[in-house]
Amino acid sequence: MGNSSITRARQEFHCTLLEKTLTKDNDGRPSNADRSSVISISLANEILKRLGPSITGPKLPGQTSGSHFEIVCQRFVEVCFQQLSHLRPGNFVVYPGRDISRFDQYSHLATLEKIAESHREFATSIGSDYIIKPDIIVARKPEPDRSFNTFAQVLDKNSANLTSLRKANQELEILHASISCKWTIRSDRAQNSRSEALNLVRNRKGKQPHIAVITAEPTPNRISSLALGTGDIDCVYHFALNELRDALISLRRDDSLDLLDSMIEGKRLRDISDLPIDLIT
Repeated sequence: MGNSSITRARQEFHCTLLEKTLTKDNDGRPSNADRSSVISISLANEILKRLGPSITGPKLPGQTSGSHFEIVCQRFVEVCFQQLSHLRPGNFVVYPGRDISRFDQYSHLATLEKIAESHREFATSIGSDYIIKPDIIVARKPEPDRSFNTFAQVLDKNSANLTSLRKANQELEILHASISCKWTIRSDRAQNSRSEALNLVRNRKGKQPHIAVITAEPTPNRISSLALGTGDIDCVYHFALNELRDALISLRRDDSLDLLDSMIEGKRLRDISDLPIDLIT
């Protein structure tokens, strides 16, 4: 085992999940497995063997598991992002979900919402699903002029008077990344991540943020429902990709292994340890 800071953060991430979220019921079924699917249970168990001992207890309600997963993912992103600040300077913050209209690229959506509320005749044409609330947000605070001018007089009042990164021009934070967390992928509701991604792409005024999904889903077929395709989500990140691949090899699930490898080689699926690095690009 390596001893790098991101490796340690990944191990801590898994240990925290094993304390309460990633558990087994009395019949030996992991909490991220589909109880009606033999392959889902088998894969989840094989992953669990590789992550460490788990506790036995009743499965948490889906919404509770999802909330816990979001909290642990947020902490992982926050810890790792801080350790990479020398590669991506700036005043970045990691938040739990909040409305995108609070950020520079999407602040105009709050005005649209007020118009729709005040004038019902416009509501159908404007729509109402453009203000979303991602599970995890990475934002960058605008910089004061003294930061730009640290080593030389880069800015003065005669130039760069519209750029959003300059605090003298505007004070809203800039949305750097939107991260959706899916404990499992069980139904069409998981496709909400795609809809949210498209809203982020289409409705922005300015730089497009990173758009990512983190999942603990054990079956490649279901992962592929989000990972395959381009144009919306940047990439899907698996909470234990190395362990999932080893599990497929151990169970001799060649077809599923081929699908998993095609997603990896096609740059559509990565391990959660890759996410902090991708976020600083």
